[in-house]
Amino acid sequence: MTHAPLPDLILEPLVRAALMEDLGTYGDITTRTVIAPGTRYCARLNARAAATVSGMQIAALAFRLVDPALRVETLVADGQTCAAGDTLMVIEGEAAAILSAERVALNFVGRLCGIATLTAALVAETHGTNARITCTRKTTPGLRLVEKQAVLHGGGFNHRYSLSDAILIKDNHIAAAGGIRPVLEATRARASHMVKVEIEVDRLDQLEEVLAVGGADAVLLDNMDTETLARAVRMAKGRLITEASGNVTLDTVAAIAATGVDYISSGALTHSYRTVDLGLDF
Repeated sequence: MTHAPLPDLILEPLVRAALMEDLGTYGDITTRTVIAPGTRYCARLNARAAATVSGMQIAALAFRLVDPALRVETLVADGQTCAAGDTLMVIEGEAAAILSAERVALNFVGRLCGIATLTAALVAETHGTNARITCTRKTTPGLRLVEKQAVLHGGGFNHRYSLSDAILIKDNHIAAAGGIRPVLEATRARASHMVKVEIEVDRLDQLEEVLAVGGADAVLLDNMDTETLARAVRMAKGRLITEASGNVTLDTVAAIAATGVDYISSGALTHSYRTVDLGLDF
C-alpha cells in the first residue's frame, strides 16, 4: 500500500528544530574550518541492513533546508524495501551543506526505518487473517506525526493521533467515573455524533456489560489470553470493532490474529524498534 507524502510545510518545523539543535548557536564550525568554500561533493545515503524504508521525505527536506541548491535524488521511496548495500538517496552540491545536514537526516531515517521494518514484520505474521496492525500514542514526544507515518510505510494502520481524536475509555476512566455503565451513559449524553467511542475491558463479564449498556463503537480487549480473546470476538461480532492489546510480539502476534480480532495494537512499534544502520558516504 502506498501513502501520499505529507506536505513539506507540515514537516518543516520539526526538521528545522532538529537542524537548529544540531547546528547550535554558531553552525558547523568543523566544516567551516576544514572545508574550503565552494568544495563540491556527491554523497550517497546507503543502507547497511535490509529494511522497510521510511524518512526519505524528511531527509530530503533536511538537506534542502540547509541549502536549497543541493540536488537531492531519492532512489528508494518511503514504503519500499531495501537490501544491505542499496543506495537510498544521492545528494550533490556544496560539501559543507551536505555535512551540516548529515546527522539530522540519518537520525530521522534510521529511526523511522526501524519503525517501518518492525511494523512490516508484524504485518507479515498476520497474513491470512483480517487483523490489522496499529500503533498507539506511545511515541517519542514531538515526533508522533512522523513515527505514525513510519507505521503506515510498514503496512500498518494508525490509532488516534491525540487525545482529541476519539473517546478511548481506559480502566482508570472507568474507576474514576464509577463503572462501565456511568462512563457509557455519560458518553451517550455528551459526545458529538462525529466522535467514535472505544472502551477497554480485560474480562468477559465487563464485555457483557458493555454490550448490554451500548454506546461504544469498539472494544479494546486488554491482556487477554488467546482463548479468552476468541470468546470475546465471538461475543462482540457484528456489534463492536475488536482490538487486542498487550503482550504483542513477533512470537505471539500470529496467534492473536487467528482469534479473529479486527485490530492488534502495539506500543512496541514506536518505542522498542531497532534503529536501522545507515551511512552517508562521500
